[in-house]
Amino acid sequence: MIKRRKTKTVKVGSVKIGSRAPVVIQSMTKVPTVDVDRCVKQIKRLAHAGCRLVRLAVPRRADTDAFAQIVQKVDVPLIADVHFSADRAVEAIEAGAAKIRLNPGNIKKRKDILRIIDAAKMHKTAIRIGVNEASIRDLRKEPIPTQKRTALMLKEMKSYVRLFESRNFNSLVLSAKSSNVTRTIKINRAISETFDYPVHLGLTHAGLPEDARMPSAIALGTLLAEGIGDTIRVSAAGNPVEEAEIAKQILIALGLYERSSPELIVCPTCARSEIDVIKLARRVEKAISRIDKPLRIAVMGCVVNGPGEAADANLAICAAKNKGYIYRNGRRVSIVPENKIIPALLEELQKM
Repeated sequence: MIKRRKTKTVKVGSVKIGSRAPVVIQSMTKVPTVDVDRCVKQIKRLAHAGCRLVRLAVPRRADTDAFAQIVQKVDVPLIADVHFSADRAVEAIEAGAAKIRLNPGNIKKRKDILRIIDAAKMHKTAIRIGVNEASIRDLRKEPIPTQKRTALMLKEMKSYVRLFESRNFNSLVLSAKSSNVTRTIKINRAISETFDYPVHLGLTHAGLPEDARMPSAIALGTLLAEGIGDTIRVSAAGNPVEEAEIAKQILIALGLYERSSPELIVCPTCARSEIDVIKLARRVEKAISRIDKPLRIAVMGCVVNGPGEAADANLAICAAKNKGYIYRNGRRVSIVPENKIIPALLEELQKM
């Protein structure tokens, strides 16, 4: 069981972030915000995929006008992603944003920040202070050495947070992101040691979905395993629903998200196997695809690890030459010929 870092609790609409609240999955719409109907459809798909928060970019006044319409058409709390413009931030707050994201790298004037804080306090809107390594680099004319980037990101975060606290505003979520796995881990460790606000985790520009899985799992998984992280987004090019699915898989692997479908455990196979385990596993996968219960099902290819895995599974198949041993909750219930394995498995599922 992972011991979560104790933080303040921040309300984002109806969703609690931090402390003992479950880790929240979020994603971002990838169609123009002014296209209200497409945005609403995408938000609803994301909510169905497990996102409890969704972020939208609002670079223009037309976008904040559209944002106000979208808020009325969906149930999930929405976050406005604001860059460069204090006007857009205030407009989004007044349009009904449950949270706005500000980037210290491009909204820097004290009077602008104070104006945003006052509007957020009035409307009970949370704020994420999101420092991006790429934005921080632009603060200087010369390139920033790699070894100094984490320190600079933390410095910018401290400066921003002090200003918010001077205004007695603490409905804050903090994030610091890089496209580099090790620097993302390093800066988030530093933030969690420095502040007691909830932390949003993400790895920026992670790539296409197939390329984003591994680095995102390593960066986010490492931090989550250390108890750091209260809300997460996997950044991948393409369909945002895939972001939500990857995020869900990371949380499930760490025991931080309850499965709603079966987990299939499959032995990697070796020379001891006397049956085509992969073919059998694919058949099992297809057979259980419509089941909506968090069952653990194991397909094993020999007696070395098979019985042990069977003890930890709701249902298990330990395959041998031309036959299979069926286990239910660790107890062997039948031995069936190879061509009867799937029907026997389904029969046991029905009993459960």
